[in-house]
Amino acid sequence: MISLAHFLLLLIVGSSILLMLIRPRNLPEAYWIGAGAILLLLFRLVSWRLAAHAVVKALDVCLFLIGMMLLSELAREHGVFDWLSSVAVRGAKGSCFRLFALVYAAGILVTVFMSNDATAVVLTPAILTAVRKARVQPLPYLFVCALIANAASFLLPISNPANLVVFHGQMPPLGRWLPSFGVPCLISIAVTFLVMRWLFRDELRATIDCDVEPAPLTSSGKLVLLGLAVTVVVLLTTSALGMDLGLPTCLVALAITIAVSFKVHSNPLTLARQISWGTLGLVAGLFVMVDAIESIGAMQLTQEWLFWAQRLGPVAGAFIVGFVVGIANNLVNNLPLGLIAGSTLQAAHARGLIANAVLIGVDLGPNLSITGSLATILWLIALRKEKLDVSFWSFLKVGSVAMPIALLATLGGVVLIQICFPS
Repeated sequence: MISLAHFLLLLIVGSSILLMLIRPRNLPEAYWIGAGAILLLLFRLVSWRLAAHAVVKALDVCLFLIGMMLLSELAREHGVFDWLSSVAVRGAKGSCFRLFALVYAAGILVTVFMSNDATAVVLTPAILTAVRKARVQPLPYLFVCALIANAASFLLPISNPANLVVFHGQMPPLGRWLPSFGVPCLISIAVTFLVMRWLFRDELRATIDCDVEPAPLTSSGKLVLLGLAVTVVVLLTTSALGMDLGLPTCLVALAITIAVSFKVHSNPLTLARQISWGTLGLVAGLFVMVDAIESIGAMQLTQEWLFWAQRLGPVAGAFIVGFVVGIANNLVNNLPLGLIAGSTLQAAHARGLIANAVLIGVDLGPNLSITGSLATILWLIALRKEKLDVSFWSFLKVGSVAMPIALLATLGGVVLIQICFPS
């Protein structure tokens, strides 16, 4: 029999996540999660010690996000993304399909090396500006930014903050990550491309009838681009050594910010105002809530379900787990689900195929709906700032086709690798 205190705790957590997803009065997601965490403390449903421990656990993810947001803002301010989108439009040479492919390639690069949030927040407005100048239907290219942000987000550990959440404290080194997720992620990227190419086949038959002025890369933009390359090298090295990614990301981003600011004689503190500090509060609050749920034994249910799936056999278990996790993302968002999944995997000592299927479900599953991941929500907010809106149903029409097909093919790739190359 569940106690009143446990019922109240679950009610506050569930209500906070629901309000985060529907955003009454358009209040930011962090407000609802922060309010929920404060209520848990005020009603003494969690201890201050547990909350502090949860915030410490969130530190690596927060440092990673700070670094990536700094780098993204630098790239935006110094024209790197405008240059990238201009290159894509001019390289299309009048073909909407070629433009679609080039935007897709740009989305892959940004997602893989700068995280899916950078694709959603910074690349999306740049692409929108470019396609408006080209006077073409923007939706196919905007959907590219949304879907590739998730489809390519598990090629590297740095490609998605959710990767840090799921494998928190047990992140596989790069030497194990690439054999496990490299080919499956390439399958995810290829299948998502083919499905979107088919879904938008009518729009992509059009041609671009106007010239777009080039957006040259300034000297400061070139320095930022060099800094991004250095960041990638540092993070790949850190990942290969099996170390946490948060602190190196933040330190490298700070160093690049100072160097660029010194070159252009600007105040680096102005960039700090562009960081979404509310997002960091959202992450910390979610860590508190998941630790609160774990403290009352609620994770026992997810562990029992995971054990049940494992008893079905590795192949059937991987497909079931991947699809259940993938769909569940869209009910509670992939960040809290990733935290729950990571805690469950750790408690159940799950490894190998099942753990890989969980990560793929967390990363790729959000392509079903606009509520699936933080990156997709940020993508939607970026569009609203540009006076565009994509409804839940419009996104679902695309996602209900693209996500299941890509997830099925990707999980099939994971299973095939495990069969051919058992660890």
